Amino acid sequence: MITSVLVANRGEIAHRVFRTCARLGVRTVAVHSDADAHALHTRVADSAVRLPGAAPAETYLRGDLIVKAAVAAGADAVHPGYGFLSENPGFARAVLDAGLVWIGPPPEAIEAMASKTRAKALMGIAPLGAGHVTEADLPVLVKAAAGGGGRGMRVVRRLDELEPALRAARAEAASAFGDGEVFVEPYLEHGRHVEVQVLADTHGTVWALGTRDCSLQRRHQKVIEEAPAPGLTPALDEELRALAVRAARAVDYVGAGTVEFLVADGTAHFLEMNTRLQVEHPVTEEVFGLDLVAEQIRIAEGAPLAAAEPPSARGHAVEARLYAEDPAGDWSPQTGTLHRLAVPDGVRLDTGCTDGDEIGVHYDPMIAKVIAHAPTRAEAVRKLAGALERTAIHGPVTNRDLLVRSLRHEEFTSARMDTGFYDRHLAALTEPAADPLAPLAAALADSHGRSRFGGWRNLPSQPQVKRYVMAGQEHEVRYRHTRGGPVADGVQVIHVDATAVVLETDGVRRRFEVARHGDRVWVNGTALTALPRFPDPTAQQAPGSLLAPMPGTVVKIADGLVTGSGVRAGEPLLWLEAMKMQHRISAPVTGTVTAVQVTEGQQVEVGTLLAVVESNQP
Repeated sequence: MITSVLVANRGEIAHRVFRTCARLGVRTVAVHSDADAHALHTRVADSAVRLPGAAPAETYLRGDLIVKAAVAAGADAVHPGYGFLSENPGFARAVLDAGLVWIGPPPEAIEAMASKTRAKALMGIAPLGAGHVTEADLPVLVKAAAGGGGRGMRVVRRLDELEPALRAARAEAASAFGDGEVFVEPYLEHGRHVEVQVLADTHGTVWALGTRDCSLQRRHQKVIEEAPAPGLTPALDEELRALAVRAARAVDYVGAGTVEFLVADGTAHFLEMNTRLQVEHPVTEEVFGLDLVAEQIRIAEGAPLAAAEPPSARGHAVEARLYAEDPAGDWSPQTGTLHRLAVPDGVRLDTGCTDGDEIGVHYDPMIAKVIAHAPTRAEAVRKLAGALERTAIHGPVTNRDLLVRSLRHEEFTSARMDTGFYDRHLAALTEPAADPLAPLAAALADSHGRSRFGGWRNLPSQPQVKRYVMAGQEHEVRYRHTRGGPVADGVQVIHVDATAVVLETDGVRRRFEVARHGDRVWVNGTALTALPRFPDPTAQQAPGSLLAPMPGTVVKIADGLVTGSGVRAGEPLLWLEAMKMQHRISAPVTGTVTAVQVTEGQQVEVGTLLAVVESNQP
């Protein structure tokens, strides 16, 4: 009987596993880097062990330290979560060799499926050889053989792009997984990403717990997932589940795992098997009424599954991943303080963050997962979109508005989406849009209490003026203080206090919730930046300045790039690495490089001047 579990992970998944353990009466042990010393998963665990190391992201990859921590804390089992060491057979063996229970599949099963190339061979599929790709094979996808999460993946549409893509994918894979092996496979432009959740016990029973659709992806990382996958024919649904069971049985699988496919033109193409719990597992839990973590623990204790066949599915579930990132800015990750995260009742929230936590540079920028379940797909999608729209998120820029628009897009609501969804629609989905009354509400809330000592005048006076940046545009607000309260042209001010403003226009009364942290203001779902009355002239940047969009490391500067180099608009100049992903910084105009301010290996903060390109255009 398992009495204490160490989770060899961090953030949302560690917190999620701890929640189940607490319900089962199992004690919990967290591990943490110095950067995570005060993280939510560390605070909620019964005990926590520091993982020493200079690089916070690498501490969770030290299997020897994690096993040592489990023994020191008196844990009798280890749950790997996902990412980091979750699919590392050597780590699984080290846990077992230490006399601990491994809450996962046998090391041999992990090893068999750990490499995507070996997994394909097991399923009778041969990948393309990188040296044998021809024009007829294009487009192709370069993929890392180890790991996942979209890292080490590149789409290649021209033969001259293949070698650079291979080099970049190898470097990113080696950084993320410690393994630079990559391979090439055909890229299906309009395929759907469909997967099957499997659950197997030590008594020979394997459940295929329905399908999930994970087609909405950015950079080959999933953004919105749902269960069951909509629009599959009964025959294709049955084929996918049968293939998943076949893959699990082929390696004598035990525990929770996922078999992934691309579906195109009614045909299923095997991708890989993930020998761990997936990020999107909550949609399966909601549909089948199961706690997959509890099932993992029971299976690790040797208990059989409850029946030969899985329980019946009920309704539909949709999950959205809320990231601290800027979709309109090449999906660049964002950092800073998460001042407020509040999700309406009626939906499930899985998160590793809470109010006041820092979103740092060392880890994946996912803040939370929001999951809605309802009797039908249409109801679940509507429920999730509405909940996200009403969610209060005060802090770094997030993808929340993109998620809401995606869920309401006709291509998604009609279940006609595929993995190219954002390639086609990103520009439209990220068009700036904001409430025109938000700046006035922000200004009135900010003025509350400041007019009590003579703010109003018996005679008409100059209006109060405040300026804000909203959706990239500057807005000027004018209003007056009167004996009866503040007034603004064309708007009736019903109520004002420091946190709420009620305005009426054309007979329609609306309430605005206002929160301010420094010069940042949030009015309902709209973020604004308050501008000073007198701008700082030293804050101006020269035209053509390239500023770091995120904190990170300069991992490469384009060959031969020096002051005086001629460049074309869109030409890559340098690459930043942040959160194990590489981000390309390109020339904004055709012109001449007049300054290169960084060197390879240099750490930079948001807003650091990287280079300056002077336009050749008059």
